[in-house]
Amino acid sequence: MATKPIEKDTHAFVTGNEVVAWAALAADAQIMYGYPITPQNEIMHYWTRLAPKYDRKFLQTEDELSAGFTTCGGVLTGTRSFTATAGPGTILMQEPITMAEMMRIPIVVVVQQRGGPSTATVIYSQQEARMCCYGGNGEGFRVVYSSSSHQDLYDFTIKAFNTAWKYRFPTIVLGDGYQAKMREAVTMYDPASRGISMVETEQFLGAPGLPGTDREPHFHKNTYNTEEELLEVVNKLKEDYDAVRAEIEEHECEYIDDAEIVIVGHGVVSRAVKEAVKLLRKEGYKAGYFRPITLRPFPGTALRKAVEGKKDIVVVESALGQLKQFMTEELYGCTVPITGYFKPGKGVSSAEIVEKVKSMTK
Repeated sequence: MATKPIEKDTHAFVTGNEVVAWAALAADAQIMYGYPITPQNEIMHYWTRLAPKYDRKFLQTEDELSAGFTTCGGVLTGTRSFTATAGPGTILMQEPITMAEMMRIPIVVVVQQRGGPSTATVIYSQQEARMCCYGGNGEGFRVVYSSSSHQDLYDFTIKAFNTAWKYRFPTIVLGDGYQAKMREAVTMYDPASRGISMVETEQFLGAPGLPGTDREPHFHKNTYNTEEELLEVVNKLKEDYDAVRAEIEEHECEYIDDAEIVIVGHGVVSRAVKEAVKLLRKEGYKAGYFRPITLRPFPGTALRKAVEGKKDIVVVESALGQLKQFMTEELYGCTVPITGYFKPGKGVSSAEIVEKVKSMTK
């Protein structure tokens, strides 16, 4: 039996779902809990094929609600655990995710978005962004990485485990049906070879020693008897979240300094945005590119700086303005107009974005 799933840089041409399974193995995840739903099924399939070779485990639950709660249970025992879902499963997953927020349980969830509302399509969308950031009751104290490529899926799946265990907030890797099914090149690696140390796990329940004598007791409450008690707890969650959000926020941008128009996209759509900006630049249009990598916490300060003094902002997404809603909140008071190019549940090409920008400048 091999000691490590990935022992040296390995170049592969694989699907996104396969990448997630390999990344979780490389991150030393010990168990996956899951329930089948398209388009994430193959994460489970690949995991169950690979896991026995490295003494890892898998449990198929009766539904996504159970998958989320068993993932919480696995983490409470100190086990590096994760799950994956999509669409209606993401809806069911909100209850355990919000419990993880309240109890500071560092679960990791991979979401491969599909079209909605309801069952809709099993193909693709960016319509789960808002749900992943703020779904469920509560305030959305979680981390959401929006991946744009297979390399992102590999990198951020590994990073998600460290983010979750370091900051003790549930962490979501947001992909989509296109990424899940398509094949493209990726470099898989052992995190240690890149200087990445995996954050140690902690046993929350059943830890050795006598509570109050040998160690500090652990209190993990999910319900509160009074309004005042809940208010205090939620305010403490906000204080802790705000204290670390600047460390967590990520974005990338290009051609911003002299840009007159900034085009914004996240996830797989950002690839089309980046290509469109390059094409527009070749034709003399002063376009800039901005991609939020973390949708929660959203890199609002960086976005505000990027669009300051520009003539226009164009936001492109495969949803009806979910990203635009995040941006509008962060840019409150900014007078630069925001134009949306929305195609819910459908892919966006760079050529479409170029034509949209040209039509705005005629």
